[in-house]
Amino acid sequence: MKLAISGTYSSGKTLTTMALAHLTGVPRTHAKTMREILPHAVPGKTLEECNAAELIQLVVRRYVERAVHESHLPGGYISDGSSLHEWTYATVRVTVGINPNESIGLESVEKTDEIRFYEQVVAQLGVALKQYAKETYDAFVHLPIEFPLDPNGHRPVNERFRVLSDEHLLNVLDELKIPTHIIGGTIPERLEGITEVFGLPRVLSIEDAIEAAKKDYEQLDVRTEAERNAAAEALAAQASAA
Repeated sequence: MKLAISGTYSSGKTLTTMALAHLTGVPRTHAKTMREILPHAVPGKTLEECNAAELIQLVVRRYVERAVHESHLPGGYISDGSSLHEWTYATVRVTVGINPNESIGLESVEKTDEIRFYEQVVAQLGVALKQYAKETYDAFVHLPIEFPLDPNGHRPVNERFRVLSDEHLLNVLDELKIPTHIIGGTIPERLEGITEVFGLPRVLSIEDAIEAAKKDYEQLDVRTEAERNAAAEALAAQASAA
């Protein structure tokens, strides 16, 4: 089974997929976050500083990486997110602005010529990314918003952006008619529910799977762009001096 775990920022996708992979023995797959991609794709900039064209580059890079990783697991996998996620975040920016934190309190931002063109490009990307999702994933588990938005530098969005993204994801899944189950609760409750709904095997106890996932999670790189850019510049300087 090719199962995608859906949900917006701070919904617990990553820890849930890590624990689910340990619990079931089904491999987990994912794509780098935009912040991880940034130092290579748009050197020296933060995500908030990216313009519309640069955001589109980031969406494409992330989708390509995801599709490549998933193609290497023809026997099935648990995906942390899906091709719909990067596209959804790009789409919602038509309403809230390229930098969502600049438009807090506004119902929507003014549609400049740049935003209109960005909207058209993102809509066309959506044609391909929705087709990929429809043809690739057997089912989705959508994690509702139940946890507070993590304030670390890994998440550049506000609560309104998160809610709009969540709504958009659910609307698109309904449009595509991909089997979708909304499963919430604590991490143990989610794991219990997901394995029951899909009849997935258990090769560990839920407690042991969560402990293993927490260790994996502690290894994640959650540095800010400034920290990532500084590290990238230091590596480049070392390479030049060598």
